Amino acid sequence: MARRSVQLLRHLLPKATAPTLSPTSKPTRSVTYMPRPGDGAPRAVTLIPGDGIGPLVTNAVEQVMDAMHAPIYFETFEVHGDMPKVPDEVMESIKKNKVCLKGGLATPMGGGVSSLNLQLRRELDLYASLVNCFNLPGLVTKHENVDIVVIRENTEGEYSGLEHEVIPGVVESLKVITKFCSERIARYAFEYAYLNNRKKVTAVHKANIMKLADGLFLESCREVATNYPSIAYNEIIVDNCCMQLVSKPEQFDVMVTPNLYGNLVANTAAGLAGGTGVMPGGNVGADHAIFEQGASAGNVGNQRILDLKKANPVALLLSSAMMLRHLQFPSFSDRLETAVKRVILEGKCRTKDLGGQSTTQEVVDAVLAALD
Repeated sequence: MARRSVQLLRHLLPKATAPTLSPTSKPTRSVTYMPRPGDGAPRAVTLIPGDGIGPLVTNAVEQVMDAMHAPIYFETFEVHGDMPKVPDEVMESIKKNKVCLKGGLATPMGGGVSSLNLQLRRELDLYASLVNCFNLPGLVTKHENVDIVVIRENTEGEYSGLEHEVIPGVVESLKVITKFCSERIARYAFEYAYLNNRKKVTAVHKANIMKLADGLFLESCREVATNYPSIAYNEIIVDNCCMQLVSKPEQFDVMVTPNLYGNLVANTAAGLAGGTGVMPGGNVGADHAIFEQGASAGNVGNQRILDLKKANPVALLLSSAMMLRHLQFPSFSDRLETAVKRVILEGKCRTKDLGGQSTTQEVVDAVLAALD
């Protein structure tokens, strides 16, 4: 059963002042929330805290949204990676709200158990995964010139999940590439570049070996590129891409990839720019969107981080800022991003992965204090 973690009226009603009242006087109120251009009616968002550190970092988002009086309210569901399927009521909520915020879901290794993450992407047709890897001012990283958006096809390729045992000891795993999905993800990448004033799109592939599958992907990218003459287009083999990425990441801008390559490239870029704990992302389709930590490595954390309550909430806070912008609440998104970046820049409050010893709550308190 869903529960609203933030009451709707709390976002609509201004905060009461504490004036001195006479027996006949009426209380007055100060205005704490004024709609700005692009801000609309409060929206319901499905919330899945998930496994491991998920509840810690999603709670961080709830606190910040509450403090900002953001015009959203959450419908929260318990979902765990060892469930056989995503519960029907959760799918119904996401389909109704069209937007979901999610903590990490543990993916069982082997055993034939399907990943709930893949189930969500397939059923909701979340065909584009977007991970934004960039340097945060004040954070010392392995490279200082990283500003890369990795966009990968999310529904086919090696992640189609089409596997079977031919005979005992022999397993066949099918990689599926279609022209429809390849054109769709290429178009998304070029549209993203055009709308965000990006200058170049790079297609990552292995067409020198997988000539038909990755060849079809490249053919689709080339066709779409002709419709965007103002955006430079180039191609790179995935193994060379990884080498170039760690040696000269500034050459990359927007990268479009089939599924598996994008997962590897995004995590590599995240490592260069500060780690998976600070990289936002989302999975989007024509009708629905799920926002979560961008780079997937260690997204449920380890038990020690959970016990000490020292999970880094920055990635999900920035992902929730992306969500606010997606919901057309840009002023709230800007306010949240500015506060998070201010905390990172000051450097007084950081979790262990960023060189500090702060707890999740201490980072949240610093963000709350930094809100304008």
